[in-house]
Amino acid sequence: MPATPQRRRAARRFTAGAAVLAAAAGVLTAALPAGAETTDRHGGGHGRTVDVQLLSFNDFHGNLEPPAGSSGQVTEQNADGSTTKIDAGGVEYLATSLRKARKDNPYSVTAAAGDMIGASPLVSGLFHDEPTIEAMNKLDLDVTSVGNHEFDEGRAELARMQKGGCHPKDGCFEDGKVFKGADFPYLAANVTDEKTGKPILKPYTIWKKHGVKIGFIGVTLEGTPDVVSAEGVKGLKFHDEIKTVNKYAKELERRGVKSIVALIHEGGSPASPNYNYDCDSPGPGDGISGPISDIAKGITPKVDALVTGHTHQAYVCTVPDPDGKPRMVTSASSFGKLYTDTTLTYDRRSGDIVRTKVDSANHVVRRDQPKAEDMTSLIKRWDKLAAPIAGRPIGYISADIPGRGATTPETPLGDLISDAQLEAMAPADKGGAQIALMNPGGIRSDLVHKASGGEGDGVVTYGEGFTVQPFTNMMTAIDLTGEQLITALQQQVSGANEASPRILQVSKGFTYTLDMTKSGADRVVKDSVKLDGEAIDPAKTYRVAMNEFLSGGGDGFAAFKEGKNKLVGKSDLEALIAYFGEHSSASEPLAPPKADRIEVVK
Repeated sequence: MPATPQRRRAARRFTAGAAVLAAAAGVLTAALPAGAETTDRHGGGHGRTVDVQLLSFNDFHGNLEPPAGSSGQVTEQNADGSTTKIDAGGVEYLATSLRKARKDNPYSVTAAAGDMIGASPLVSGLFHDEPTIEAMNKLDLDVTSVGNHEFDEGRAELARMQKGGCHPKDGCFEDGKVFKGADFPYLAANVTDEKTGKPILKPYTIWKKHGVKIGFIGVTLEGTPDVVSAEGVKGLKFHDEIKTVNKYAKELERRGVKSIVALIHEGGSPASPNYNYDCDSPGPGDGISGPISDIAKGITPKVDALVTGHTHQAYVCTVPDPDGKPRMVTSASSFGKLYTDTTLTYDRRSGDIVRTKVDSANHVVRRDQPKAEDMTSLIKRWDKLAAPIAGRPIGYISADIPGRGATTPETPLGDLISDAQLEAMAPADKGGAQIALMNPGGIRSDLVHKASGGEGDGVVTYGEGFTVQPFTNMMTAIDLTGEQLITALQQQVSGANEASPRILQVSKGFTYTLDMTKSGADRVVKDSVKLDGEAIDPAKTYRVAMNEFLSGGGDGFAAFKEGKNKLVGKSDLEALIAYFGEHSSASEPLAPPKADRIEVVK
């Protein structure tokens, strides 16, 4: 592929891999005047230290347009203890925010922690996320790790995102234009080919400017196969995050790179939903829990900062490294609603980061600022291509129906989707389902009553339905015994899901009690599990509908893999569209379900 000016610029910014690093090892750090101790903030190149601006974000998920409803808001904690909801996100505003932040910062690098694509709204997802990669190029993203959603369409499609080329089935989407791929490197240090044992993409890369060198190592969560379809990760192995980062940190150090940032697509659960809460209260890192806490404590002190993601949460914490030194661990929510601005003070003499001077904060990507014109043009171009499909009405609602943005384990939209799936799979010739279960992570947004375009209030468009369920998972119906069904419910809150429960959304007539005062599997009150008021019989067989991801054991639900007599039906989105067509009209819109099927004891 011919080298474009932008691609050549990216090549100058970065070198990656052992071969180039070996050459870099011979390059000496720029000499400093004797006794120089000043900090260079303006690019003069004469100070002992220089402040490098690290801008970062994560879990963008193709949200080029501002996310709707509560999915497009962040909560700010005010000085008086009150909170304010702020509309945020959208690539037009993210571009403006990052470009403002970079101004007057000659040493600025922009990095991300995975899930730039996948589970995307229609304007990106319909075109296999080519629009998002194009937007990230314009945004001057320098580097990102892979996330689990980068594998939604498999290894070959991820390679296409990096290298470019038209889609193997759908071809080129614009006449005379061939998708050129990402100008930035995708890093996948802990993802290897099962046969060769080699990483499928670059494990690390080095950012250089005026003698400053910072290495970036990128990993996704080791449990990626548990949250992606089996086809998406076929032929791949996913390795321990700590061991992998530590391995490549040593390799970077051997090549003369002592300043290192880890981009980790794994995260934690903050103590507060407010993006600007104090994560270091009462002590360093006390405001964060979950997988990233253990990962941060195990990663070698050679790594100077951790940019994380996956949980879609906001935090800026100083979690002590194994030597007890403070180390920044950050995450910027999701969907481009926040970005993190971290100052890394680089010591030119040692080539390392002065850890005591590292500073960081999350900033809101507000929508009361000017839009970036190039991003507006990009969205309009792709919107025009998507318009014939996106604007078609599929249903009507009487009020907001919260899904992704709900604050309760059971959500109104989760109930609606489960009911739609049950109705699609209930006929004897379609599966004979009695119960439907939906994974909460597959519900990507809310349904908002207010019109997003010219369709009118209360109208649900195909584009909005696609945004809610973008995976096009095929529906299945399987035989499960009552005992297997109860075991699956217990797996929501035990084992791999105990620390961060994944509460399945349930169809009408299926009820039970979840006692969160208990621990592990005991949280599910067995004798409360009922279908149409009758207790589930452990020995009886039930027909249960769910998407293929769940029936394959996704999200840690191993019990579902034991299901028998699988029948495959229509897609989840088709089921939702059919349900709206049957149960809503302009004169009789669908009301939000009450979300009262799971009783939660706290």
